Amino acid sequence: MRLRILYKLSMVVLVTASILIGSFYPNTKVMNVEAARIPGNNQKADLVIKNGHILTMNAKKDAFVKGTVVIKDKKIIAIGDENLENQYKASKVINANGNIVMPGMINTHNHVPMVAFRSIGEEGVGNRLFDVFFPLEGKLLSRDLIYKASIHGVIEMAMGGVTTYADMYYHEDEIAKATEKIGIRGVLGETVISFPTVDAPEPYGGLKYAEDFIKQYKNHELITPSVVAHAPYTVSPEMIKASKDLAKKYQVPFAIHAAEFADEAQRVETKFGQKYPSVIKYLDSLGILDENTMLAHAIHIDDEDINIIKQRGATIAHNPIANTKGATGVAPAIKIDKAGIKMGLGTDGPMSSNTMDVFGTAGYAARIHKLVNKDQSVMPPSKVVELATIGGAKALGLDKKIGSLEVGKYADIIIIDTHAPNTFPTFDPYATLAYAAGPQNVIDVIVNGKLIVENKKLKTYDYKKDLKDMEGIYKQVAEVEKTLPYHQQKPTSE
Repeated sequence: MRLRILYKLSMVVLVTASILIGSFYPNTKVMNVEAARIPGNNQKADLVIKNGHILTMNAKKDAFVKGTVVIKDKKIIAIGDENLENQYKASKVINANGNIVMPGMINTHNHVPMVAFRSIGEEGVGNRLFDVFFPLEGKLLSRDLIYKASIHGVIEMAMGGVTTYADMYYHEDEIAKATEKIGIRGVLGETVISFPTVDAPEPYGGLKYAEDFIKQYKNHELITPSVVAHAPYTVSPEMIKASKDLAKKYQVPFAIHAAEFADEAQRVETKFGQKYPSVIKYLDSLGILDENTMLAHAIHIDDEDINIIKQRGATIAHNPIANTKGATGVAPAIKIDKAGIKMGLGTDGPMSSNTMDVFGTAGYAARIHKLVNKDQSVMPPSKVVELATIGGAKALGLDKKIGSLEVGKYADIIIIDTHAPNTFPTFDPYATLAYAAGPQNVIDVIVNGKLIVENKKLKTYDYKKDLKDMEGIYKQVAEVEKTLPYHQQKPTSE
């Protein structure tokens, strides 16, 4: 009886304190409701992160200056202030030492095995896609290269704070193995395209490969299989619809490159006889735009296109670094965001942007849109951090599971050093993340409740082995690269 009375009194004091503190700090919660209702101390947990500057990235962007996150059975079971840690006894406790604790970064568009070809053909090549990308892929791609390159690329992302990424490529099952090995999440799309590829000797063979891949990985803990129609100008209207139908059949995501180039509508008309004022209107005519379709790039779109995308519920992967580096343009991201379209950030493949760094992508997005809109107030730091986390989760249809630190969501969490020379002092954590921090500042990475990077050391794979494998690939690529046509082209005389 006495214990019951004491417990009730403690709950009254706790709730009262929460209300009083909340009135002074409206964006700071003292304790999660679920945590406040649980009586007693020393409840069991798997992992507790304490003393962190927690950015939840929930709908209100609640934050805890000296916060605690409690993890059990792969999920967040409580989040609150410094007093919360005393209620739990965990097998492991991480003292964040005032550093930023936040959701893992989400890279919504990538071609990760292209890391094997990074930095090739950067000098004076007019069309890298046709003069470099396709020839290298045609001569070099194999299951072995794709797997080893994917290991390397996923390590780069994991150590850079990326806990989920979306990919489009070939032999996507090899990429899935690599992703699972390192321990991050992947939304991995087998590519359907109109010409033979390394994993499909006949045109559009990727469709059958995609179905087999889906069956293999459906309901996997870390891998979400998806279907990708490469682009409107490389896939016929019938096969775009067939690809979308396959995604619907198995209830998996669907993605397509769209409006990356200014002349895509003309390409579609020339190749497939389909005449539309824009490629978005063309795709809409095929009935493939819905809440389960993600458009990669969406640069060359007008107000009517934006309205169509909004009405259909399709989402967008925004790739500002790759787009400007490739001189393809700058997407109207401010208009897209104001329209309420779900949008995340992507790096694109590491031959396009040379990086898989979502910190850098966020900072670049913040800067480029200020410049092109001539307005310093657009794309503030909190917005680009949102796009890099919960925004990406929404674009991939995973926001009920990941993207923010909330009770019931999977524990995909990163800790960012704010005491490094480039991050101290931190008055505004969002500004630090957007403009100053980088992959080198990632201390710890937790995915699905598992610590995969600890004190900047990868725990799931031997980097020396990875480097040795990549050195072998480097030698292969270097030999083939010497034979590419652009080496035989004589420089234009001045």
